[in-house]
Amino acid sequence: MKITKATITRLEVPLKEPFVVAYDTYHTMPSIVLTLETDDGLVGYGESVPDAHVTGETPGGAVEVLRHELLPAILGMDPRDITAVHQRMDAAILRNGSAKAAVDIACWDLAGKVAGQPVYALLGGRKEANPFIARVMSILAPEVLAEQAVQARAEGFTHLKMKLGGKDGLDVERVRAVRAAIGHDLAIRVDANQGWGDPATAIGMIRALEPFGIDWVEQPIRADDVDGFELIRAQVGVRLMADEAVVTQGDLARFVKARSVDMVNLKLQKSGGIRACHRLATQAELAGFTVQIGSMLETSIASAAGYHLALAHPAIVSTELSGPVKFAKEPGNLEFRIPEVLVSERPGLGVDVDQDVLDELTVDRWEVTA
Repeated sequence: MKITKATITRLEVPLKEPFVVAYDTYHTMPSIVLTLETDDGLVGYGESVPDAHVTGETPGGAVEVLRHELLPAILGMDPRDITAVHQRMDAAILRNGSAKAAVDIACWDLAGKVAGQPVYALLGGRKEANPFIARVMSILAPEVLAEQAVQARAEGFTHLKMKLGGKDGLDVERVRAVRAAIGHDLAIRVDANQGWGDPATAIGMIRALEPFGIDWVEQPIRADDVDGFELIRAQVGVRLMADEAVVTQGDLARFVKARSVDMVNLKLQKSGGIRACHRLATQAELAGFTVQIGSMLETSIASAAGYHLALAHPAIVSTELSGPVKFAKEPGNLEFRIPEVLVSERPGLGVDVDQDVLDELTVDRWEVTA
């Protein structure tokens, strides 16, 4: 079996409401859906969701890397040879994790369809329990967040993830308002997305938040300040998670040596797909860290890929692939029963792609053939 044709479809996926984080506000999410076709008629789907602030890529740049570097390197290969596919991609260009993730995910989808097995089975089998999803909350006014938290409880969510790091100085009031509105019915975790900047500021913020019973604090400082996590660790008792600071195995090794975090947030889009994140999760497990699979607000395609990985790897204890529940419309059909995610047992990713919706959301499309 060989890959004979690739189709790159660039989308703008509409959100139900703006998504506000420390570094940007999104009204739609740019997505690149990759379709790989084989000589025996199978079709595999992958997805790239680049972010200049996290993956160092733009949508236009990811398209060009796929068209001119990655796809020419892997066309004609057997998609089941995923290690060899990554070796070809890495030889063609350094980094570019989200572009490589699209190829990786499509290859896993094809491999599962050939084997007649869901992707999680190819990764070693699944845990008994379904993965859970948190209600991810934007940086909004405290009173708005309090209302949303009450609504989230009514919808069945058991965990809230609050985006913090706003420039208005209201982060403590945001958490205070949410905790007052819901009591201790729901767990709260917070993510500053580097927005608190330096360790001193982060320490002050975390100490102010500790009375509200925070599960953990994610990426409180700049991604390049790995040593800063040691300073924070020495001053606070809340669990710490690294996100933007962990892309490669070398990045994770620095945290393992320092013992400065308790958890790492892995993203397929940062690191190059399922294969890379599976290896990182094993590295984290050997070090005694637990793992979250995080979200870049992907559609059902890449979200399903992350959930298959989460089902299969014992170190992954949290999942936040929330794109499908935040979109007003998207081409996939990953199923949710809040707060659970119902990962399909069908071969491959188990996600159907609605071509009509894909066409409706399309900005541009390109084909690459062997």
